[in-house]
Amino acid sequence: MHRSELPPHLRRRSFTTKSSDASGLTRGRTHANDLIVVSRDIRVPAGVTLKGAAALAAYVEASSGSVLSHLSAARLWGIPLPARLENDWRIHIANPAKSSEPRRVNVVGHRLNFADGEIWIMDGVPLTSAARTWLDLAACLPLRELVAAGDYLVCEHGLEFPAPREDVCGLADLQRMVKKHPGSRGVLKARAGLELIRVGADSPPETFTRLELVEAGLPEPELNVIVCDEWGRPLLWPDAAYRKYRISLQYDGGHHNNPDQYRRDIRRLETTEALGWQEVRISREDLYGDRPAVVRKVASALWAKGWKP
Repeated sequence: MHRSELPPHLRRRSFTTKSSDASGLTRGRTHANDLIVVSRDIRVPAGVTLKGAAALAAYVEASSGSVLSHLSAARLWGIPLPARLENDWRIHIANPAKSSEPRRVNVVGHRLNFADGEIWIMDGVPLTSAARTWLDLAACLPLRELVAAGDYLVCEHGLEFPAPREDVCGLADLQRMVKKHPGSRGVLKARAGLELIRVGADSPPETFTRLELVEAGLPEPELNVIVCDEWGRPLLWPDAAYRKYRISLQYDGGHHNNPDQYRRDIRRLETTEALGWQEVRISREDLYGDRPAVVRKVASALWAKGWKP
């Protein structure tokens, strides 16, 4: 028996049977073997890899007023989440506070009070705004991971950087969001996080490095530092720096094992030394443990340059 074609707008996204009804498909067509039933009245085209908003569209479509929130919204905003949550792909959906929580297999339901501007549309799918998502994450992330999420959202680098970057939202947006919801879950943690968020950290390890140093009683390193030569030409853009002591901190991620990156790291070190600066390289292992090695490394460099507590 010939199978009718799916309308173009249903071929590369999840959809509800309500949407297929509106498109003129019969209910029998929604049970064909080229569609996967992922939940009650929700279908996904077989053989199509769905990512981001396209994969989640039907879940909010199935309930009027629903929006993606918490971890699901965070992933769409690109907010870095801890590794332990990599395999937790439950879908977080929020309804207005006066409604009932969404109840569906593989769905975590929430009820939230939304103010104007707190619901955005991304690729046709409603989700909580970046600032509201960060506030909601305060209920499910520990403080330092919440700070890393905030650092990601506010991070920006100007045109004088090799890779300019615009913020997703500003620190002021996060502050206003917290003030608007004084009774929300995790708000005390969110307030503490606001005091620790800084503009300029490109990754969670850079955030964790800064937090470890401050917690150990060392001076807080500066972000978005540009080191220039005597003619004012920018030559170095350290991940963090102590300008007074001419110390640059560089976090080496996994990509630094790449031969081309290794050669660039050598040239960077030579440039750093030629400018009279000292480079402290930090690896992932340096951030582990109750007494992380990063504290010892940076403290030694500071002491050598004359710093005293």
